[in-house]
Amino acid sequence: MTSMTRILIRHEAILGILFVVVLFAMASQNDRFLTTANLLNQARLMTEVGLIAIPMTFVIVTGGIDLSVGSILGLCAILLGVFWQNLGLPLPAAIGLSLAAGTAAGFANGLIVTRFRVPPLIATLATLALYRGLAEGISQARSVRGYPDWFAVLGRGDFLGIPTQLWLFALVAVLGIFILRFTTFGRTTYAIGNNEAAAEFSGLPVERTKLVIYTASGFISALAAIVFVSRVSTTRSDMGSGIELEVITAVVLGGTSIFGGRGMVIGTLIGLCLMQILQNGLSLSGVRGDGTTVVIGAVLIVAVLISNLLSRFSSD
Repeated sequence: MTSMTRILIRHEAILGILFVVVLFAMASQNDRFLTTANLLNQARLMTEVGLIAIPMTFVIVTGGIDLSVGSILGLCAILLGVFWQNLGLPLPAAIGLSLAAGTAAGFANGLIVTRFRVPPLIATLATLALYRGLAEGISQARSVRGYPDWFAVLGRGDFLGIPTQLWLFALVAVLGIFILRFTTFGRTTYAIGNNEAAAEFSGLPVERTKLVIYTASGFISALAAIVFVSRVSTTRSDMGSGIELEVITAVVLGGTSIFGGRGMVIGTLIGLCLMQILQNGLSLSGVRGDGTTVVIGAVLIVAVLISNLLSRFSSD
């Protein structure tokens, strides 16, 4: 089999072709879809999910899962408002403490998974409930508003005609691509996902690598919370509810194996963009939210099935 054939049957290549097809199909349905204003707005809206999807790719490549990311986002959003409005701290200090809280939450996830050997699904399902409960308890169903104008620049401003948070997202994405593809840490991540026991016997720092990944997931979730609050100019305890499902869908749609050992950040980004243009295009065409969910689920199934079939073909 030629190298060109191998490239064409990669999941990322298939997804890229599907993305282009969907893009033109949606553009033919509505004149407003393929406009600069609409595309930039969709990029702004997908930033929070996209940020969290980068470390989630690492988590799933190791064979793990992090269901608590949405609850960490909600907890950090509430803490930001409490630190600033209730405790009277300067907003930059409140932002720093909120980021620290998210990092600590991610570290706690990693500690439970690595030191206590609790399966990631069970561990993060428990912390999902714990962190969401803390957010609701701290907020007492009250929201925080009235953030200063300079803070809104991050979530609603532009730099060189591009949404401000998109620059931040691009930086995190580039770092994720580089680390997973070109560093020892990235190779260790793949090794853990392929065979964790063999990686341990080879002397690789398995526990430390997983601890760093889960901690990074918490930190980026907190960063997404800051961007989210800046964009909507309010803080509520239900922020981030269900976002973990969107994140996992984007990562799996992008070709990362839920069993670990395979996946790329580039694929995650394509999967994320495909989800967003489907949601936007169908919405502009008058399709209701539940219909959009059905279509995205169908696309996910079709993309995975085609990828699996072609993978079997390439191995024959």
